[in-house]
Amino acid sequence: MLRKRFDERARQHGATRAQWKALLAISRNEGINQGNLADLLEVEPITLCRLIDRMQESGLVERRRDPNDRRAWQLFLTEKAGPVLEELHETADELMSQALLEISETQIDTMTELLNRIRHNLSASETREVAHG
Repeated sequence: MLRKRFDERARQHGATRAQWKALLAISRNEGINQGNLADLLEVEPITLCRLIDRMQESGLVERRRDPNDRRAWQLFLTEKAGPVLEELHETADELMSQALLEISETQIDTMTELLNRIRHNLSASETREVAHG
């Protein structure tokens, strides 16, 4: 439901949740290459390529050749991405405030700890499955 609400609000700003996730990941990892970004976002490289194409066309992202690998592209945000990221951060903050209304800080901390533990358990399980074939 949170994703649905975020998608609705993001569209009002001319963006999608996928674009927001990509912009956020690039902002945290300026110069990341498309392959690593696809891994980070857990999407197929071709899917990400199309998304980056659209974001580049709208002036949010810039591709630059990787100086260490001529086949790879590094990704950087443009100045135009700043206000978009700010709007989407505000949207995310508003939705989280709405979602967590009347939930105490202690409950939020406990929920966060439990969700992180679940993520860790699933990551560890996935690592064991890959290691054991």
